[in-house]
Amino acid sequence: MNKYLTIVAGDPNSIGFEILGKALRKLSTKSKKKILLVGSYELLKNQLQKLKIKIPLYKITSFNEIVVTNKLIVLDVPIKFKNAFNVKEKYIKKYILKCIDIAHELSMKDKIIGFVNLPINKKIVFKNQKIGMTEYLAKKCKTNKSEVMMIYNDNFSVVPITTHINIKDVSKSLTSSLIEKKIITTNNFLKKIYKRKPIIAILGLNPHNDELRNKSEEKKVILPALKKLKKKNIQALGPYPADTIFINKDKYKYDVIVGMYHDQVLAPFKSIYQFDAINITLGLKYLRISPDHGTGYDIAGQGKANPLSLIKAINFFKKFG
Repeated sequence: MNKYLTIVAGDPNSIGFEILGKALRKLSTKSKKKILLVGSYELLKNQLQKLKIKIPLYKITSFNEIVVTNKLIVLDVPIKFKNAFNVKEKYIKKYILKCIDIAHELSMKDKIIGFVNLPINKKIVFKNQKIGMTEYLAKKCKTNKSEVMMIYNDNFSVVPITTHINIKDVSKSLTSSLIEKKIITTNNFLKKIYKRKPIIAILGLNPHNDELRNKSEEKKVILPALKKLKKKNIQALGPYPADTIFINKDKYKYDVIVGMYHDQVLAPFKSIYQFDAINITLGLKYLRISPDHGTGYDIAGQGKANPLSLIKAINFFKKFG
Protein backbone atom coordinates (compact mmCIF):
# COMPACT_ATOMS: atom_id res chain seq x y z
CA MET A 1 0.00 0.00 0.00
CA ASN A 2 1.23 3.47 -0.81
CA LYS A 3 -0.82 5.15 1.93
CA TYR A 4 -1.56 4.19 5.51
CA LEU A 5 -4.55 2.00 6.24
CA THR A 6 -6.17 4.14 8.90
CA ILE A 7 -8.33 2.76 11.69
CA VAL A 8 -10.36 5.17 13.81
CA ALA A 9 -11.27 4.49 17.44
CA GLY A 10 -14.92 3.83 18.20
CA ASP A 11 -16.79 3.75 21.49
CA PRO A 12 -14.18 3.51 24.28
CA ASN A 13 -16.35 1.12 26.33
CA SER A 14 -16.88 -1.23 23.40
CA ILE A 15 -15.19 -4.28 21.89
CA GLY A 16 -13.43 -2.00 19.38
CA PHE A 17 -9.85 -2.27 20.62
CA GLU A 18 -10.27 -5.99 21.33
CA ILE A 19 -11.24 -6.78 17.72
CA LEU A 20 -8.43 -4.50 16.57
CA GLY A 21 -5.87 -6.39 18.64
CA LYS A 22 -7.17 -9.76 17.46
CA ALA A 23 -7.24 -8.60 13.83
CA LEU A 24 -3.64 -7.35 14.02
CA ARG A 25 -2.49 -10.78 15.19
CA LYS A 26 -3.69 -12.20 11.87
CA LEU A 27 -2.04 -9.60 9.61
CA SER A 28 1.36 -9.95 8.00
CA THR A 29 4.26 -7.88 9.33
CA LYS A 30 4.27 -5.94 6.06
CA SER A 31 0.59 -5.01 6.46
CA LYS A 32 1.01 -3.98 10.11
CA LYS A 33 3.76 -1.54 9.15
CA LYS A 34 1.23 0.47 7.15
CA ILE A 35 -1.53 0.80 9.76
CA LEU A 36 -2.28 4.03 11.60
CA LEU A 37 -4.73 4.17 14.51
CA VAL A 38 -6.44 7.44 15.41
CA GLY A 39 -7.50 7.21 19.06
CA SER A 40 -6.39 7.24 22.68
CA TYR A 41 -2.92 5.76 23.18
CA GLU A 42 -3.37 5.28 26.95
CA LEU A 43 -6.81 3.71 26.67
CA LEU A 44 -5.63 1.33 23.96
CA LYS A 45 -2.59 0.34 26.03
CA ASN A 46 -4.73 -0.29 29.13
CA GLN A 47 -7.39 -2.31 27.30
CA LEU A 48 -4.84 -4.49 25.49
CA GLN A 49 -3.06 -5.15 28.80
CA LYS A 50 -6.32 -6.21 30.46
CA LEU A 51 -7.15 -8.47 27.53
CA LYS A 52 -3.59 -9.86 27.52
CA ILE A 53 -3.14 -8.96 23.87
CA LYS A 54 0.46 -7.99 23.18
CA ILE A 55 0.72 -5.36 20.44
CA PRO A 56 3.74 -2.99 20.48
CA LEU A 57 2.62 0.63 20.17
CA TYR A 58 4.27 3.82 18.87
CA LYS A 59 2.70 7.11 19.94
CA ILE A 60 2.58 10.25 17.77
CA THR A 61 0.68 13.51 18.25
CA SER A 62 0.67 14.67 14.62
CA PHE A 63 0.45 12.92 11.26
CA ASN A 64 3.77 14.54 10.35
CA GLU A 65 5.51 12.47 13.04
CA ILE A 66 4.86 9.14 11.28
CA VAL A 67 7.89 6.88 10.98
CA VAL A 68 8.47 3.43 9.53
CA THR A 69 8.20 0.97 12.41
CA ASN A 70 7.07 -2.56 13.23
CA LYS A 71 4.89 -1.12 16.01
CA LEU A 72 1.27 0.01 15.67
CA ILE A 73 1.39 3.78 15.14
CA VAL A 74 -1.17 5.61 17.29
CA LEU A 75 -2.08 9.22 16.49
CA ASP A 76 -3.03 10.05 20.05
CA VAL A 77 -6.43 11.58 20.85
CA PRO A 78 -6.53 11.62 24.68
CA ILE A 79 -9.65 10.79 26.71
CA LYS A 80 -10.22 10.68 30.47
CA PHE A 81 -10.99 7.27 31.94
CA LYS A 82 -11.09 5.55 35.34
CA ASN A 83 -10.14 2.12 34.12
CA ALA A 84 -9.86 0.25 30.85
CA PHE A 85 -13.59 -0.19 30.20
CA ASN A 86 -15.10 2.59 32.28
CA VAL A 87 -15.19 5.85 30.36
CA LYS A 88 -17.90 8.29 31.42
CA GLU A 89 -20.51 8.92 28.74
CA LYS A 90 -20.02 12.71 28.90
CA TYR A 91 -16.56 12.31 27.31
CA ILE A 92 -17.48 9.84 24.58
CA LYS A 93 -19.27 11.92 21.93
CA LYS A 94 -16.55 14.58 21.76
CA TYR A 95 -13.82 11.92 21.62
CA ILE A 96 -15.39 9.88 18.83
CA LEU A 97 -16.22 12.87 16.66
CA LYS A 98 -12.72 14.30 17.15
CA CYS A 99 -11.19 11.01 15.98
CA ILE A 100 -13.54 10.85 12.99
CA ASP A 101 -12.93 14.50 12.08
CA ILE A 102 -9.15 13.98 12.13
CA ALA A 103 -9.51 11.01 9.76
CA HIS A 104 -11.90 12.97 7.55
CA GLU A 105 -9.45 15.88 7.26
CA LEU A 106 -6.53 13.57 6.50
CA SER A 107 -8.65 11.89 3.82
CA MET A 108 -9.70 15.18 2.26
CA LYS A 109 -6.07 16.30 2.15
CA ASP A 110 -5.19 13.02 0.42
CA LYS A 111 -2.85 12.02 3.26
CA ILE A 112 -4.76 8.75 3.61
CA ILE A 113 -7.09 6.92 1.22
CA GLY A 114 -9.88 6.79 3.80
CA PHE A 115 -10.51 4.89 7.00
CA VAL A 116 -12.08 2.01 8.89
CA ASN A 117 -13.91 3.15 12.01
CA LEU A 118 -14.49 0.84 14.95
CA PRO A 119 -18.06 0.44 16.33
CA ILE A 120 -19.89 3.44 17.79
CA ASN A 121 -23.12 3.89 19.71
CA LYS A 122 -25.36 6.22 17.68
CA LYS A 123 -27.51 6.90 20.76
CA ILE A 124 -24.52 8.60 22.38
CA VAL A 125 -22.88 10.26 19.38
CA PHE A 126 -26.02 11.38 17.54
CA LYS A 127 -28.48 11.63 20.41
CA ASN A 128 -31.96 12.80 19.30
CA GLN A 129 -30.78 13.04 15.69
CA LYS A 130 -32.12 10.77 12.94
CA ILE A 131 -28.66 10.21 11.51
CA GLY A 132 -25.70 7.87 11.79
CA MET A 133 -22.09 8.04 10.68
CA THR A 134 -23.15 7.65 7.02
CA GLU A 135 -25.16 10.87 7.13
CA TYR A 136 -22.60 12.71 9.27
CA LEU A 137 -19.80 12.11 6.78
CA ALA A 138 -22.07 12.72 3.79
CA LYS A 139 -22.86 16.19 5.13
CA LYS A 140 -19.16 16.94 5.62
CA CYS A 141 -18.48 15.76 2.04
CA LYS A 142 -21.52 17.62 0.63
CA THR A 143 -22.79 14.60 -1.31
CA ASN A 144 -26.24 16.06 -2.08
CA LYS A 145 -27.95 12.87 -0.82
CA SER A 146 -26.14 10.62 -3.29
CA GLU A 147 -24.32 8.78 -0.48
CA VAL A 148 -25.11 5.11 0.03
CA MET A 149 -24.86 2.74 2.98
CA MET A 150 -23.87 -0.65 1.57
CA ILE A 151 -23.58 -3.81 3.64
CA TYR A 152 -21.12 -5.78 1.56
CA ASN A 153 -20.15 -9.43 1.32
CA ASP A 154 -17.83 -10.78 -1.38
CA ASN A 155 -20.77 -12.64 -2.92
CA PHE A 156 -23.70 -10.32 -2.36
CA SER A 157 -24.65 -6.93 -0.88
CA VAL A 158 -27.64 -4.88 0.25
CA VAL A 159 -28.42 -1.16 0.21
CA PRO A 160 -31.26 0.74 1.95
CA ILE A 161 -32.51 3.91 0.20
CA THR A 162 -33.49 5.50 3.52
CA THR A 163 -31.28 4.76 6.50
CA HIS A 164 -31.70 6.00 10.07
CA ILE A 165 -35.27 7.29 10.02
CA ASN A 166 -38.49 6.04 11.61
CA ILE A 167 -40.71 3.69 9.62
CA LYS A 168 -43.57 6.22 9.65
CA ASP A 169 -41.32 8.68 7.78
CA VAL A 170 -40.11 6.31 5.05
CA SER A 171 -42.93 6.80 2.52
CA LYS A 172 -42.80 10.59 2.56
CA SER A 173 -38.98 10.53 2.33
CA LEU A 174 -38.92 8.45 -0.85
CA THR A 175 -38.57 10.31 -4.16
CA SER A 176 -37.69 9.13 -7.64
CA SER A 177 -34.69 11.44 -7.61
CA LEU A 178 -33.37 9.99 -4.34
CA ILE A 179 -33.72 6.41 -5.59
CA GLU A 180 -32.05 7.29 -8.89
CA LYS A 181 -29.08 9.02 -7.21
CA LYS A 182 -28.40 6.20 -4.78
CA ILE A 183 -28.66 3.45 -7.39
CA ILE A 184 -26.28 5.33 -9.71
CA THR A 185 -23.78 5.56 -6.82
CA THR A 186 -24.24 1.84 -6.10
CA ASN A 187 -23.88 0.87 -9.76
CA ASN A 188 -20.70 2.92 -10.24
CA PHE A 189 -19.04 1.38 -7.18
CA LEU A 190 -19.89 -2.21 -8.05
CA LYS A 191 -18.74 -1.74 -11.65
CA LYS A 192 -15.28 -0.88 -10.28
CA ILE A 193 -15.29 -3.93 -8.00
CA TYR A 194 -16.69 -6.49 -10.44
CA LYS A 195 -15.33 -5.02 -13.70
CA ARG A 196 -18.79 -5.49 -15.23
CA LYS A 197 -22.33 -4.13 -14.97
CA PRO A 198 -23.89 -5.31 -11.71
CA ILE A 199 -27.39 -6.80 -11.52
CA ILE A 200 -29.41 -4.65 -9.11
CA ALA A 201 -32.73 -5.86 -7.68
CA ILE A 202 -35.02 -3.10 -6.40
CA LEU A 203 -37.65 -3.79 -3.76
CA GLY A 204 -41.01 -2.12 -3.47
CA LEU A 205 -42.28 -0.67 -0.23
CA ASN A 206 -45.66 -2.33 0.24
CA PRO A 207 -46.72 -5.98 0.74
CA HIS A 208 -47.32 -7.75 -2.61
CA ASN A 209 -46.00 -4.60 -4.26
CA ASP A 210 -45.50 -6.28 -7.65
CA GLU A 211 -49.28 -5.88 -8.07
CA LEU A 212 -48.50 -2.20 -8.73
CA ARG A 213 -51.65 -0.80 -7.15
CA ASN A 214 -52.83 2.65 -8.20
CA LYS A 215 -51.44 5.55 -6.14
CA SER A 216 -48.87 3.24 -4.53
CA GLU A 217 -45.24 4.25 -3.97
CA GLU A 218 -44.30 1.58 -6.49
CA LYS A 219 -46.28 3.29 -9.27
CA LYS A 220 -45.72 6.91 -8.29
CA VAL A 221 -42.07 6.84 -7.15
CA ILE A 222 -40.17 3.62 -7.74
CA LEU A 223 -41.17 2.74 -11.33
CA PRO A 224 -40.37 6.23 -12.69
CA ALA A 225 -36.90 5.97 -11.14
CA LEU A 226 -36.36 2.54 -12.70
CA LYS A 227 -37.36 3.81 -16.14
CA LYS A 228 -34.77 6.59 -15.91
CA LEU A 229 -32.09 4.17 -14.73
CA LYS A 230 -32.75 1.78 -17.62
CA LYS A 231 -32.26 4.68 -20.04
CA LYS A 232 -28.81 5.12 -18.44
CA ASN A 233 -28.07 1.46 -19.25
CA ILE A 234 -28.15 0.41 -15.59
CA GLN A 235 -29.44 -3.11 -14.82
CA ALA A 236 -31.97 -2.03 -12.19
CA LEU A 237 -34.78 -4.60 -12.03
CA GLY A 238 -38.06 -4.57 -10.13
CA PRO A 239 -39.86 -3.58 -8.05
CA TYR A 240 -39.88 -6.95 -6.29
CA PRO A 241 -41.74 -8.03 -3.12
CA ALA A 242 -39.47 -8.20 -0.09
CA ASP A 243 -40.89 -11.46 1.31
CA THR A 244 -39.36 -13.69 -1.40
CA ILE A 245 -36.40 -11.77 -2.79
CA PHE A 246 -33.79 -13.31 -0.51
CA ILE A 247 -34.96 -16.81 -1.39
CA ASN A 248 -34.36 -16.04 -5.08
CA LYS A 249 -31.12 -14.05 -4.83
CA ASP A 250 -28.89 -16.92 -5.96
CA LYS A 251 -31.29 -18.20 -8.61
CA TYR A 252 -31.34 -14.84 -10.39
CA LYS A 253 -27.73 -13.96 -9.52
CA TYR A 254 -28.44 -10.51 -8.09
CA ASP A 255 -25.29 -8.64 -7.03
CA VAL A 256 -27.15 -6.28 -4.72
CA ILE A 257 -30.68 -5.88 -3.37
CA VAL A 258 -31.81 -2.31 -2.81
CA GLY A 259 -34.56 -1.84 -0.24
CA MET A 260 -36.61 1.21 0.67
CA TYR A 261 -35.73 1.23 4.37
CA HIS A 262 -33.03 0.02 6.75
CA ASP A 263 -34.37 -3.22 8.23
CA GLN A 264 -36.10 -4.30 5.02
CA VAL A 265 -32.73 -5.48 3.74
CA LEU A 266 -30.38 -5.49 6.76
CA ALA A 267 -32.38 -7.92 8.89
CA PRO A 268 -32.43 -10.78 6.34
CA PHE A 269 -28.87 -10.05 5.22
CA LYS A 270 -27.48 -10.31 8.76
CA SER A 271 -29.45 -13.51 9.34
CA ILE A 272 -27.58 -15.02 6.37
CA TYR A 273 -24.06 -13.60 6.77
CA GLN A 274 -23.79 -12.56 10.45
CA PHE A 275 -20.23 -11.14 10.91
CA ASP A 276 -19.11 -12.00 7.38
CA ALA A 277 -19.83 -8.52 6.03
CA ILE A 278 -18.72 -4.91 6.18
CA ASN A 279 -20.46 -1.54 6.10
CA ILE A 280 -19.18 0.71 3.29
CA THR A 281 -20.21 4.33 2.77
CA LEU A 282 -20.32 5.00 -0.96
CA GLY A 283 -20.37 8.42 -2.60
CA LEU A 284 -17.91 10.15 -0.25
CA LYS A 285 -14.70 11.73 -1.51
CA TYR A 286 -12.80 8.85 0.09
CA LEU A 287 -13.35 5.26 1.22
CA ARG A 288 -15.00 4.70 4.61
CA ILE A 289 -15.71 1.25 6.03
CA SER A 290 -16.83 -0.07 9.40
CA PRO A 291 -17.41 -3.56 10.84
CA ASP A 292 -21.01 -4.65 10.38
CA HIS A 293 -21.88 -5.03 14.07
CA GLY A 294 -22.38 -2.97 17.19
CA THR A 295 -20.42 -2.06 20.28
CA GLY A 296 -20.84 -5.36 22.16
CA TYR A 297 -21.04 -3.73 25.60
CA ASP A 298 -22.24 -7.00 27.12
CA ILE A 299 -18.97 -8.78 26.27
CA ALA A 300 -16.52 -5.84 26.34
CA GLY A 301 -13.32 -6.70 28.19
CA GLN A 302 -14.09 -10.42 28.31
CA GLY A 303 -12.04 -11.54 25.31
CA LYS A 304 -15.10 -13.00 23.56
CA ALA A 305 -15.41 -10.59 20.61
CA ASN A 306 -15.26 -11.89 17.03
CA PRO A 307 -12.86 -9.87 14.82
CA LEU A 308 -14.06 -11.35 11.50
CA SER A 309 -15.92 -8.28 10.24
CA LEU A 310 -12.98 -5.96 11.03
CA ILE A 311 -10.57 -8.34 9.27
CA LYS A 312 -12.89 -8.27 6.25
CA ALA A 313 -12.91 -4.46 6.38
CA ILE A 314 -9.11 -4.24 6.53
CA ASN A 315 -8.65 -6.73 3.69
CA PHE A 316 -11.18 -4.91 1.51
CA PHE A 317 -9.57 -1.56 2.28
CA LYS A 318 -6.14 -2.88 1.25
CA LYS A 319 -7.41 -3.36 -2.32
CA PHE A 320 -7.53 0.42 -2.70
CA GLY A 321 -4.20 1.25 -1.04
